[in-house]
Amino acid sequence: MKRRIIMSMLAGATLLASTLLGAGPAPAAESGGPAARETAQPADVPAEFGTDWHDPVTAAPPVARPAGKSCQVTVAEAQFRDFTPYKGTYSPPDGCGDRWSKVVLRMDGKVKGRQYDRLGYLHVGGVEIFRTSTPEPSPDGIEWSVEKDVTRYSDTFRGDRDVEMLIGNVVDDTYTGVIDVKVTLTFYAGRPAANPDRVLTLRDGTLTTPRNSERIVAEVYATGSGGGCEEFWYLAAPDAAPYSCKAAGGPYREVQIKIDGRLAGIAAPFPHVWTGGWSNPFLWYVIPGPRAFDVKPIEYDLTPFAGLLNDGRPHRVEVSVVGVPEGQSGWSAPVNVLVWQDAERAHVTGRLTVHRADDLTNSSAYTPGSEHRVDTKGGHRLTVAGYVDTSHGRVTTTVRRSLTNDSAHRWTDGENLDALDATWTDEQSVTVDGRGPARTTRTQRTYTMDGSIAIGADDRLRTVLTLGDRAAVVTTQDGRRTRWSRVDDTYTGDAAWTLNVPRDQRHAVGTTSERYRAYGSDGCHDRSLTSVQGVLTEDRIRC
Repeated sequence: MKRRIIMSMLAGATLLASTLLGAGPAPAAESGGPAARETAQPADVPAEFGTDWHDPVTAAPPVARPAGKSCQVTVAEAQFRDFTPYKGTYSPPDGCGDRWSKVVLRMDGKVKGRQYDRLGYLHVGGVEIFRTSTPEPSPDGIEWSVEKDVTRYSDTFRGDRDVEMLIGNVVDDTYTGVIDVKVTLTFYAGRPAANPDRVLTLRDGTLTTPRNSERIVAEVYATGSGGGCEEFWYLAAPDAAPYSCKAAGGPYREVQIKIDGRLAGIAAPFPHVWTGGWSNPFLWYVIPGPRAFDVKPIEYDLTPFAGLLNDGRPHRVEVSVVGVPEGQSGWSAPVNVLVWQDAERAHVTGRLTVHRADDLTNSSAYTPGSEHRVDTKGGHRLTVAGYVDTSHGRVTTTVRRSLTNDSAHRWTDGENLDALDATWTDEQSVTVDGRGPARTTRTQRTYTMDGSIAIGADDRLRTVLTLGDRAAVVTTQDGRRTRWSRVDDTYTGDAAWTLNVPRDQRHAVGTTSERYRAYGSDGCHDRSLTSVQGVLTEDRIRC
């Protein structure tokens, strides 16, 4: 079976290229799994997938909720059948004040029948607060939930706002699944954290910040999607290679943000795999890949540019993805800008003092043979520094970021074997030096993908895949560690099914597992899940 046939099967899986969303994983009991037991109850495991399976569940920790008074607001309630967005209004809650210790978003969804995975977004007052993808349903129907801590958007929630939500969908005689969702916000009264004072969006590609901004962070919900090759950007091959997805520079991708044409931030995009990905929906029915339901934004600390941005004039802000072939669509990159203000100053002045961008390196070497091969090495470094003169003295912020990508892509003629082994690293340090000892936060992110698709002479397709999402964050002050965290989210799957036969003759089987480990200053979370033929056979919590 040619790779182009597989691609065409998946092209409808994520149709929404320019409008998407971001969510946090739900607690187990809310996403279909048991909440706090050591192992799943013994269950009869069928020989192959049937017409129903366990509701989707993730191993990530639930959003912690504070004790005390809370108020809930329904933000959206809709059934998505097409590409018509839901539009409504939001008003702040009564009875919990206008400053909150935490705000938690929850989306409850259900769908039955036959449907691809879909992508969607939720905007409140024009601010994108949520982006996610959906699971593929069983004929008998599934339900799932996603939660996200959205406290950082508190400024947006303090006034009446327009609401827009869309999960682009197609319903016809073949694809029958109507996506039914409800989204709520729960507000917890109490002493607020040090949240941004303002949450801004771009106007015609420009940004105007308050003149007393002393910290500025941009967040970009960058995703390659919409079917087609940029959904599988990590498999793109240079023009010389006989592969169905081409890009002159190969698979290296980098998400850049520029201010007035000057490079202000770089980042490695996360290699999302949606719930129909890698030609095998049977991998994802119960346990999705990392971030499939939790599309986290890339963050860029733009504080070194605050002195420039605080002049009261609009500045052009552009986000682009390096490596995308000219004229090719498939990336969405909406921008929010979070601003912390100096309450004692009407105008905070400053200056950009260091701007050093190394040359981007990107090499994709094609080697022909019985197994074609593309080896890619890429990377980039950027250092920016600047100061602001605040009411509490001069504060200098230095941001250093370094990216690398190494991958080996192998395939045979006809692409009946298609394999990738890839690693991306994204390392950043942010040093803030003002009154008192300098504080440095170092973040190291590592993403891994190691898998293969193989199609035998009997049209039996098998996908074996391991995905990794790892991060380590350490904050030091005066040479002493003050906070730290480490996350390791690892997914493994092995599933097979027969092509070109009716659904009841596919004889699909699959074993998938996820282990999510998080340790650090805030405690420990270690949970493992395993599903076999859609039955949850393990749910173990170790701490």
